[in-house]
Amino acid sequence: MTKEWNDDQPINRQLKDRMVALILDETLKEGDALPSVRTVAVEYQINPLTASKSYQELAVEGIVEKRRGLGMFVKEGARAHLITREKERFLEDEWPIVLERIERLGLSLSDLPERREEGL
Repeated sequence: MTKEWNDDQPINRQLKDRMVALILDETLKEGDALPSVRTVAVEYQINPLTASKSYQELAVEGIVEKRRGLGMFVKEGARAHLITREKERFLEDEWPIVLERIERLGLSLSDLPERREEGL
């Protein structure tokens, strides 16, 4: 994960998004422990309260669970839930913009590149 932050969103939101990406990419698998709040705060040079707020938001959304005395863990089914949510968000928020641009440029399906496989 990159250690740089942008000014477009609050840091706690960016950290939450990074944790979501780690789960979607299966770097963090269901049942895995998230790095401790202290570790994240030191590694990313942020306030521990900011890291804690990010983790709390993930817990409220049902993506992670707190295990008393052990830390935060990725819940079973979290990845599937996130994939469904991210697909919906893409189709509602991002796809209309992409489609509008495709139409504006007069592109057809045959103009669009095929999906490239990893390593090519």
